[in-house]
Formats: sequence, C-alpha cells, structure tokens
Amino acid sequence: MKKQLISSLVIGALVFSTHASAEQVVESDRSHNEELIGLSSGIVVGAIVGGPVGAIIGGFTGTLLGKSVGDDDELKTQQAMLTEREQELVELNQQKQSLVELSDQYEQAQQQLTTLKMAQEQKLTELALGLNVQFKTGSSVIEPHFQQQLNDIAYAMSLSPELTLDLTGYADRRGDGDYNQALSEQRVAEVKNYLVEQGVAEERLNNQAFGDSSPLMAEQSFENDFFDRRVTLKLQNQNSALAANATK
Repeated sequence: MKKQLISSLVIGALVFSTHASAEQVVESDRSHNEELIGLSSGIVVGAIVGGPVGAIIGGFTGTLLGKSVGDDDELKTQQAMLTEREQELVELNQQKQSLVELSDQYEQAQQQLTTLKMAQEQKLTELALGLNVQFKTGSSVIEPHFQQQLNDIAYAMSLSPELTLDLTGYADRRGDGDYNQALSEQRVAEVKNYLVEQGVAEERLNNQAFGDSSPLMAEQSFENDFFDRRVTLKLQNQNSALAANATK
C-alpha cells in the first residue's frame, strides 16, 4: 500500500513537472512538441508497467518515440521539397529543349534566306544578258515585241522593291553626231516613260545616253548598226549598287 502511494506521488510529480516543462517549451520553442508528447506518454506508460523506475525509463523511451515522429514529419517535408525541385528541373529542361528547337529553326531559316538571295542574284545575272530594246533607223518608237519584254521587267521590279534599273541609250554611227546624241537620249526617255506607265517608280530608274560614241563593234556595217541602235537595261540590287558606289 505504501509502495502504491509512493508510486502515485512520484507519477503525479513527474507528470506535473513534465506538463509544466512542456508549457514553457511551447512558449519558447514549438519545434520540440513531438518530444514533449512522447515524454509524457512514456511516463504514464512506464509508471503503469513498472512503477517509479518504469516511469523514468518510459519517459526516456517516450522522448525517443516523439523525436522519431518529428524526424519522420521532417523527412516527408524534405521529400516534398525534393519532388518540387525535380519538377522544376524537368520544366527547365523542357524550356531548354524548346530553345534548342527554336535555334535550329532560326538557323534553317537563315540558310533558306541565303539560298534565296543567291538564286535572286543568279536570276539578275541571267536577266542582265540580252536586255536590250532595239530601234529602227532614226526612230525612238518601242516595237510591240520589246513592249512585252518591258512589261516583264516592270513585273519583276514590282515583286522586288529593292531592285533598281539602269537605262543606257545608244545610236548607230550614221548621220550627225549631235543628232545621234539627241536620238539616244530620246530613246532612253521613251523606255523610261513606258516603265513608269507600267507602275515602276521613276526614282528607281537611272538613265544616261552616249549617242554614237560607244559602238559594239569597231567595224561599221549594216548588222552592227542594227545592234548599236539600242537602249540597254541592267537590273541591280539597291544594296549592291550602294556598295559599288561607295568603293568608287
């Protein structure tokens, strides 16, 4: 009977002391709640099983159990944070992959643009060959065949706003030099006016005339005179023309 009384007093003191300590710790640091709960529970269980000594041992055991529960919660929290970081890494990798794909697409577009520019330059070179409007002797009238050719040039220029056109007029060596000069200027003016009527802006047309001073062949003949009565047309890329003028 006396032992039971002593046991009850010890248990009551320990429980009271534990609860008081728990209240102080809660006020100062709430991070050890699991240990305090484990300690109180352990004291009660230990007292029931083994008396005062069992209460003390149970208290230590309860503390360890409470700490284990706290560590488990912390582990779950860390696991959740780790999962969140892994998701962020996955999203970053996806964004990186998207950037790589965009970079590849940009590179392909640049290559296609370079190819198109090269094709355009080749086309301009081809068009520059044989672009002549021929005239009858003493005439500046544009024949129907050459009108169709000028229509094609006007259309090409409408598709490529960066293009300009150089017009150069000539005359054959028959007749007076001053007259031939004036005739070559009139021929250039007729071609220029025709192109403007087809919608080509006048500022994109550059013209000059040389009369009979620049024959194609040194020997004068009926055939050579025919080819000297002409206006030559040369398509140019505006950027190329500016670069050429800068080097002069």
